[in-house]
Amino acid sequence: MTSTAMLIVNPSSGKEKGKKYLKLAEDTLLKRFDRVDIRLTEKAGDATTFAKESAMKGYDACIAMGGDGTLNETINGLAEQKHRPTFGLVPLGTVNDLARALKISKKPKQAIKMLATAKETPLDIGRINSHYFMNVVAIGSIPEAVDRVSVKQKTQLGAMAYFIEGAKAYARKEKFNFEVKTTDEVHNVESELIIVSLTNSVGGFEKLAPEAEVNDGLFHVFIVTDSSVIERTKLLPQLFSGQVSQNGGLIAFKSNKVFISSKESILKSNVDGDPDDYLPLELEVLPSHLNVFTPVDA
Repeated sequence: MTSTAMLIVNPSSGKEKGKKYLKLAEDTLLKRFDRVDIRLTEKAGDATTFAKESAMKGYDACIAMGGDGTLNETINGLAEQKHRPTFGLVPLGTVNDLARALKISKKPKQAIKMLATAKETPLDIGRINSHYFMNVVAIGSIPEAVDRVSVKQKTQLGAMAYFIEGAKAYARKEKFNFEVKTTDEVHNVESELIIVSLTNSVGGFEKLAPEAEVNDGLFHVFIVTDSSVIERTKLLPQLFSGQVSQNGGLIAFKSNKVFISSKESILKSNVDGDPDDYLPLELEVLPSHLNVFTPVDA
């Protein structure tokens, strides 16, 4: 029986690295599959359309080569299908959080070569309202500032551009009132940052939730709350280095379902690094919903 793979490439990702590595990716996949069909994205939504096609036509694998936005679109194309091809990724973005969590090399050539011998690993994905995400949802004044990072800033500073803009927003102390509910608890809080993560890597920081696994069936939730001036100077560095305890301005918990709302203003979420739905948000983990190619030694 003929084995087939679809390779979805964003040719403009990573300073047009998609074009540069296309032939290597095709040749590498042909070592594992009998046929490789290539699809090049031209606009937003193309990767979702192509991924749906790969599922509906019974492909064995669907590999996305691009930034986190391209990967998110691909997962959205696969998530609702009865047949879901094994998902693969070659990271070409600024942050590449999912690649970090899966121990996939951030060097495109190495990530491509890995696909020839990769194992399959179960991967949780998240549902947010009526669509899906692979890594993180963030809400508050800090994510809103991050959304304003320009292409020029990302090109010049990489992931550090997000951290700089986020730190500026944190210094302004702009908070919103939230209600955060799970099946077991309710938190009514004033906060400038809420993070709901599926993995240990958020914004390029790989120690936010050191114990998080890509298939543990749980969200790892962090709510930054009121804190003293001294605590504020320590909190974010500690949070993103995995050293913070559940006190001094932080609420942390795990759950497979989370509902987040706010009455006082219209707030937009940031999902996998891009602006997304306005609140309220209904979040649910879909455990081991996809299989993903990962390094054999990961």
